Amino acid sequence: MSLPNPLPEQLPTFFNIGDACTRQWAQSFRADTPAIIVHDSTQGESSLTFRQLNEQTDRLAAFLIAREMQKSERVLIRLPNCLEYPVAFLGVLKAGGIAVPASPQLSPDELEFLLKDSGASVAVLSESDLRLLLPRLARVPDLRQVIVKRAGAPDADLLADGIALHAMHDVLLHPVSDSAMPSTLANDPAYLVYTSGTTGYPKGVLHAHRALLGRLPAAADWFDYRGDDDRILHTGKFNWTYVLGTALMDPLYQGKSVVVHEGDATPETWIELIRRYECTIFIGVPTLYRQILQKTVFHAGEVPTLRHCMCAGEHLSDEVQLGWQARFGAPVYEAIGMSECSYYLSQSRAFPVRPGSAGRPQRGHQVALLNRQLQPVGDEEEGMLCIHESDPGLFLGYWQREDENRASRQGAYFLTGDYARRDADGYFWFLGRKDDLINSFGYRISPHEVERVLKTFAGVADCVVVPETVGDDKTLIVACIIRETGSKMSEADVLAFCAEHLARYKMPRKVYFLADFPRTRNGKVLRRGVLATVLE
Repeated sequence: MSLPNPLPEQLPTFFNIGDACTRQWAQSFRADTPAIIVHDSTQGESSLTFRQLNEQTDRLAAFLIAREMQKSERVLIRLPNCLEYPVAFLGVLKAGGIAVPASPQLSPDELEFLLKDSGASVAVLSESDLRLLLPRLARVPDLRQVIVKRAGAPDADLLADGIALHAMHDVLLHPVSDSAMPSTLANDPAYLVYTSGTTGYPKGVLHAHRALLGRLPAAADWFDYRGDDDRILHTGKFNWTYVLGTALMDPLYQGKSVVVHEGDATPETWIELIRRYECTIFIGVPTLYRQILQKTVFHAGEVPTLRHCMCAGEHLSDEVQLGWQARFGAPVYEAIGMSECSYYLSQSRAFPVRPGSAGRPQRGHQVALLNRQLQPVGDEEEGMLCIHESDPGLFLGYWQREDENRASRQGAYFLTGDYARRDADGYFWFLGRKDDLINSFGYRISPHEVERVLKTFAGVADCVVVPETVGDDKTLIVACIIRETGSKMSEADVLAFCAEHLARYKMPRKVYFLADFPRTRNGKVLRRGVLATVLE
């Protein structure tokens, strides 16, 4: 049976993410329902209803407009998980500005680069970040306003001449005039996220307001929204694209409540939060699911409201998938995406979960597997994942990088650079980027395939498979493994397991044991840095 396309037949001319996520619900029966709940390990619980979120985002937008912020001006937001984050993000969009999320873990050098590269005229910072960055803000040529998350009025003489300093508390008291709010087109720029760049500097990925509508396939095929009482617990930070979508824009657009955490957390923390807030949907990364299985004894009976679990960010091993389903009675629905188009492949309740597979293209996304000539490949053939340029979720372009924009869009498709194969049943099997594939003794091996098998071996907490060059034209497959606590597995044990479960040409020839892997600030493994860590 064919299921309907969740995308609208025609995009609206005018559309604003900030309005869409707040105003419709503030004027509905859900007006006094919590929109955002923040559980802070040191400051306790705080929340905003849809009515309050709409009012505060209106006030922040009015404040920016009153200070002559023009449409498409950039506003950098660097805050921890707190109520002020969604207020700032959605308020900037209501004002017609472009929000620029920045990780609280960025160094001062990295943050200075983002401020300059984006041309931000406004920065929203915590008080500690403000003091950390004071010597540098005067070097940011376009910066005119700084809003600091702090009670009371800050000292105006802290900043250089020409930069005004405001307390968020005062900003959120600003009067609102409906006539001052600008209209935005669905194709107008809305937010600018930064991702790793090939030059060694992060590159900006610019999204339009229509991106929210382009995420409706994920709402239909990856989430499992039911009724008015859904509560989503997300384990990440708002600045990460993964969380910005699945813990802010997606659920708020559907009128759902979101719970996030700030501060220290253990595997037990997440189960306790699900239980405390009666969450129905849980979202995290595979590592977190593995830690809950390994380090706790919780089970489905202790979280009776939980019915749907989602993950992304790295591959979910068969062992964790099957272990979670056995312990909690439901699978973890995995998805694959990228900063340029969010999540477009996922497991879905409409089809049986096939462990190891990335699932299927979500309804509404036109996803093709193409060869170098941009021609479709057949089943079980390797091809590049390409997304049709008509997809409303596709980004507008790389910020001020015209060469990369031209190279990434060819033949009516955006070329993701990621490779996969499709089986006869329509499931996609992710192979990674071309430069991740290992050429060893004439064979081309996906490290993800080898890792999937290794993660089923008892005692393997995590693993990364990488190439090691040991001579001219001689590349070995090596496995870098983090042992589970108490495991005494040896290299011989691992190699014997691989000999039983892998084709000979896919087998690792060496095994290295590590305490941890180098990771990004969002917890993703830096694949290219793993071997360097071993060989230091």
